[in-house]
Amino acid sequence: MKIFNTLSGRKEEFIPLEPGKVKMYVCGPTVYNFIHIGNARPMIVFDTVRRYLEYKGYEVNFVSNFTDVDDKIIKKAMEEGVDSSVISERYIKECKEDMAAMNVRPATVHPKATEEIGGMLDLIKTLVDKGHAYKAEDGTVYFRTSSFKEYGKLSHKNLDDLQSGFRELKVTGEDGKEDPADFVLWKPKKEGEPYWESPWCQGRPGWHIECSAMSRKYLGEQIDIHGGGEDLIFPHHENEIAQSEAASGKEFAKYWMHNGFLNIDNKKMSKSLGNFFTVREIREKFDLQVLRFFMLSAHYRSPLNFSAQLMEASKNGLERIYNGLDKLRELEEKAGQEKLLDSEKAWYQESRELVAKFEAAMEDDFNTADGVAAVFELVKLGNSTADGNSSREYVAALRESLEALCGVLGIETERKIEVLDQEVEAMIAARGQARKEKNFALADEIRQKLLDMGIVLEDTREGVKWKRA
Repeated sequence: MKIFNTLSGRKEEFIPLEPGKVKMYVCGPTVYNFIHIGNARPMIVFDTVRRYLEYKGYEVNFVSNFTDVDDKIIKKAMEEGVDSSVISERYIKECKEDMAAMNVRPATVHPKATEEIGGMLDLIKTLVDKGHAYKAEDGTVYFRTSSFKEYGKLSHKNLDDLQSGFRELKVTGEDGKEDPADFVLWKPKKEGEPYWESPWCQGRPGWHIECSAMSRKYLGEQIDIHGGGEDLIFPHHENEIAQSEAASGKEFAKYWMHNGFLNIDNKKMSKSLGNFFTVREIREKFDLQVLRFFMLSAHYRSPLNFSAQLMEASKNGLERIYNGLDKLRELEEKAGQEKLLDSEKAWYQESRELVAKFEAAMEDDFNTADGVAAVFELVKLGNSTADGNSSREYVAALRESLEALCGVLGIETERKIEVLDQEVEAMIAARGQARKEKNFALADEIRQKLLDMGIVLEDTREGVKWKRA
């Protein structure tokens, strides 16, 4: 298996630190709103990486955090007049719901930044004691970038150039820095913000220290794979390396994987351009299995262009797979011949070669685009060779192979009844009309139908509210 390592800039053979085991950390979202489709891409990509590693027999310890203390969370909490934990808990719940709808499996551990402050304080203290960090007059603790000689090795940036750039970008409040390239590990509290006690001041952690501390706690000082979007390479992942390796004296992560950007209709996603979509908004128009399938249609390192037309194409492609599986299941159930026929042996061998082709694609830096192509070839083989005269052994082999490969991609192989928001609203309106007409039997029937579809209704003073179960 080969993985493109951002650190070296080339594909490298994957050799885990411990045979048969993989320690993997992926940066999770900041939970101040619904996740957007840009957030969804790394979630789907690294869930698929994890699934393939497990398919190959590895025991994967997968950690992905929630950043639940941040300026945006605090701002939203102040706007609503609630504690910041109310905002973060609300959107962690919503994020998990969207992840489940995309068939993204929960991580082994989903640590929250606010529950890991102790580990961050310990790590910062270690850095201060070793001379890699210092306290400014206002209590801010900065990482001394010049103390880590390899700074810039992930982003392949020269520290002198970075320092020059930072000087030009210097902003108010950074007068306590020894050097413009130094970054915050701990910052003093502001009025109305959540804070924690520390040896330096009452305050809260900087963003970069969070992941280093959580990775160290749940995976140890050295890990196999660290992943995230390419926008995190600099400064976030660069700073993680500096903190972690300055503290431990060991290589932090062996392989750094980064997915490419997601564009909308060939333009960068932006609220100002009106092309910013949350996963929840996409869910109103498409089953999120379609979104997942779309995300895997390109290599994870390539930029990916999102459009309604491409989503429709993915929906049709997924339908081809479902139709192929439906046919194989029906033939398997009705097959009169148990054992493989001589006439099927060459086709059976071809099916094994297509499975090997899928695996070869995934072994080559998780090339899901070529993997999906092999799945379609398997569907085509089934459509052209399996019929009412086929043996159960042959048909079952095709079905099992398709289900296994779809499982690696995280594509659910049982058809789901697609429930879109507008359909739900129409049924709720029909139920409301039935209640007005005192047709309570019909109202109850509609309520039960919605429940069977995974929709729970709540009758409140403000009207009927609904949620997905």
